[in-house]
Amino acid sequence: MSTARCVSRLLPLALMAAGVLPVMSVPAFAANTTTPAAVAPAALPRVLVLATGGTISGRASARSAIGYDAGAVTGAELIAGVPGVGRLARLRVEQIANIPSQNMNNAVWFRLAERIRQAFAHNEADAVVITHGTDTMEETAFFLDTVLDTPHPVVLTGAMRPGTAISADGPANMYEAVKVATAPQAAGRGVLVVMDDVIHAARWVSKTHTTALQTFLSRNAGPVGFVDPASVRFVTPAQQSGYLGLPADHKLPRVEIIYAHADMDGRQIDDAIRAGARGLVVAGMGDGNVSDDALSALDRAVRAGIVVVRSTRVGDGFVNRDVEVDDDQHGLVASLDLNPAKARILLQLLLADGTTAAAEIQRTFAAGH
Repeated sequence: MSTARCVSRLLPLALMAAGVLPVMSVPAFAANTTTPAAVAPAALPRVLVLATGGTISGRASARSAIGYDAGAVTGAELIAGVPGVGRLARLRVEQIANIPSQNMNNAVWFRLAERIRQAFAHNEADAVVITHGTDTMEETAFFLDTVLDTPHPVVLTGAMRPGTAISADGPANMYEAVKVATAPQAAGRGVLVVMDDVIHAARWVSKTHTTALQTFLSRNAGPVGFVDPASVRFVTPAQQSGYLGLPADHKLPRVEIIYAHADMDGRQIDDAIRAGARGLVVAGMGDGNVSDDALSALDRAVRAGIVVVRSTRVGDGFVNRDVEVDDDQHGLVASLDLNPAKARILLQLLLADGTTAAAEIQRTFAAGH
């Protein structure tokens, strides 16, 4: 366990034992207030912190890890409560949103992407750290990884417990996110997620537990690195994902996710067709399978000009093309390693770019595989 994580988990207990409660009213800007005199501030890397809310910005009336108000603390307040982070970088904090991540939406995604592009284009920052709720963190990370074309580090982090909880994990995660963002070897790796001492690539990471601190896993590939008290350690070569760019009109077409289950008919699929969906992602059983009735409905969707991607509701493994389902015959796309949520995002971006041919979409899905 890292030193920062030990400090963040023991400090609240020590304060409570002494009868002292955390002070929530803090300065609005945390720029090098703890930088040692031996390190000139100008020599430190510049990190732009973009705050969006989530549990890491949560507050509760009790010392509980549940039943809190997400997004109750500003990004500036959050940074001011992280001991020693000013020794790592010159920090600038901007509040992009302050919402629980179940309310994350396309507008915030585009705002984040444009601000990051602007910051790097105008040489405002050397790296970006985004604070985010954990429920949709993997989706935001994958979206940004797909639309940003930059070697500069972009790191997302969050928390499973609010800052008012006993043994809150947010301060240590924030410290380690800045530590990773300022590591030279973090460049050229695409968007990263840093949680609980582990570094994940945006394409592979998923939230796997409702409440556990070790909820984020990269099941099909493993983490790309680790954070320990001495260093940031990457265990895989640098690799950036494919770059599609942002739609000029900042709009994404409607793509629905259909969850497959026993005794499934085609009604959900037909409803999506009538509702005007441009694409469908099926969270299929096993290797992306659906019932015969549902497969017939998917055929109707393809004939109506809707692009259909087969993914899986299973947490591990890949969706293989032309094995149990003849994708060529039915005109379907196999998601390969992408879970339903990420497959939906990639399909939205491809459709927004004017790509509608199943074969071409399949090639893009395979490009990062």
